[in-house]
Amino acid sequence: MEDPDKKTEVVLLACGSFNPITNMHLRLFELAKDYLHETGKYKVIKGIISPVGDAYKKKGLISANHRVAMAKLATKNSDWVEVDDWESSQSEWLETLKVLRYHHQKLLSPDATNSLQNAVPLTKPGRKRKQEPNRHDPVKKKNQNPDIKSAPQVKLLCGSDMLESFGIPNLWKLEDITEIVKNYGLVCISRAGNSGQKFIYESDILWKHKNNIHLVEEWITNDISSTKIRRALRRGQSIRYLVPDVVQAYIEKNNLYSPESEDRNAGVVLAPLQKNASDSKN
Repeated sequence: MEDPDKKTEVVLLACGSFNPITNMHLRLFELAKDYLHETGKYKVIKGIISPVGDAYKKKGLISANHRVAMAKLATKNSDWVEVDDWESSQSEWLETLKVLRYHHQKLLSPDATNSLQNAVPLTKPGRKRKQEPNRHDPVKKKNQNPDIKSAPQVKLLCGSDMLESFGIPNLWKLEDITEIVKNYGLVCISRAGNSGQKFIYESDILWKHKNNIHLVEEWITNDISSTKIRRALRRGQSIRYLVPDVVQAYIEKNNLYSPESEDRNAGVVLAPLQKNASDSKN
């Protein structure tokens, strides 16, 4: 019998450009953690920042090496948020679902090698266990399910703009959205008065799995964005207190953002739009 007081362990995964990482990105983790803990049902044990790879082809996206380095500097003093460079090190752009699968599998098999082959759907680990010798042993069978259930849940941490992006044609595959909200779940930070509830209501897929979407209202509003940071830098304006001091120092040392860097990938079709549009024609 399950302990009603036992809390579900959660790992929060944030995917995105982090171009550059800002104080707002870090605040998302704190807001989500507070919310989940206040429900009394969850215990957040880790936060993971996963910068997208260069193959994403977003306009103004600087090298993943720099974006990962800044994220690691920003989280250096955190005792629970860390940076994972697996996604950013891939030569091809990866769907967010594959990144979620990878981290879920990594939690199930800590010694697994870092390969896309391990990014399998949630049901695979259970089926493998059933094929082991002595599978009819009642003791082993009894212990099987608790092992799987004890694995922490991976939830996708995002802003309300991601909910909106689900509605952009060819940006997401419908089956990916379904698996993300059904098998993993979202923790979505939305600005007070700008609830993501409207986007959930307007989407049949999101509405069906609305109980697995946690909307967290951000009452202490913060309008910092990477886009605005880059704009300030291009104009020679200060970005102090908008990003961690160590990130500002890194940007200045490497002279990262300029009108030239903002033109990078200009006119190039975003990787998911290109891939999904191509798949829909086949």
